[in-house]
Amino acid sequence: MTAPPPAPPGDDAVAARVRELLDRDGWTQRRFAAAIGLDETKLSKSLAGRRRFAAGELVAIADVTGETVNRLLHGRDDARTHTAVPGGSAAPRSTAAPQGSRETRRRILEAAWVLIADRGYHRVRTSDVARACGTSPATIHYHFPSRSALLDEALRHNVKLAFDRQVAELGEIADPHVRLLRLIDLQLPEGELLRREWSIWIQVWAESAIDPTRRGLYWDSYDRWYRSVAMTLADGARTGVFVPGAEALARPLTALVDGLGIQVMAGTPGAACAEMRAVLHDYIDRAVLGGPGTTTDRTETG
Repeated sequence: MTAPPPAPPGDDAVAARVRELLDRDGWTQRRFAAAIGLDETKLSKSLAGRRRFAAGELVAIADVTGETVNRLLHGRDDARTHTAVPGGSAAPRSTAAPQGSRETRRRILEAAWVLIADRGYHRVRTSDVARACGTSPATIHYHFPSRSALLDEALRHNVKLAFDRQVAELGEIADPHVRLLRLIDLQLPEGELLRREWSIWIQVWAESAIDPTRRGLYWDSYDRWYRSVAMTLADGARTGVFVPGAEALARPLTALVDGLGIQVMAGTPGAACAEMRAVLHDYIDRAVLGGPGTTTDRTETG
């Protein structure tokens, strides 16, 4: 039997880890609050353990510091939660580089990620990235030797964003059905951030189809999403909420998410996030749920 995920972390432990990061990188509370988009008073209360960091705040902290939400909450990148940890070439990368160098690399990557998502990989030049983040092409090349390396790192950034978001949002959802619906919601191409993530994925799919050298990173990256769905389905089957062997439905369910998401991104007539959600909920109701009394009230999931 699979071991249960760890208990919800204590606020004091999370606050202590965030304080360590501020000390490590020389942040003042005012600068850090501005960097993560949080009121300084709220940050102060959270750092003192008197206020819990919200899920979105944890994701922002992880983004600014280069850490994972998993490490912030549980002290380890690979702590077992309700979502799969990135593995292989998609695994989180730690660096011993000075804070200034890490910050420069982060700014370059975020600028490149936005440009590639919005304009397309083949329309983005190194000079465009340098201009967007206020640095020189030489600095871009120092951190990312080729434009191809920028696309690879953009994909890893996608993986980290999704991993952080899911760890932050799913950790305390005990019901596998509610958790599966929330996991699906967190993947819909709704809003600027998620549409950019989908844009990167679609471009990587296209590049991987014609460039075998890119497939290893793609496989490792996609595997994390697939395993997250399979884990949730297996948990529901184990507890009797889903049909026995529900984990075998991970492939058709993820394929359905992919296909519907591409239709939404392509602006296919009649395809929108609301319709995508409805189709996925209907599939889960018919194929995944284990019988009468297992369907969760939709009002609980928004």
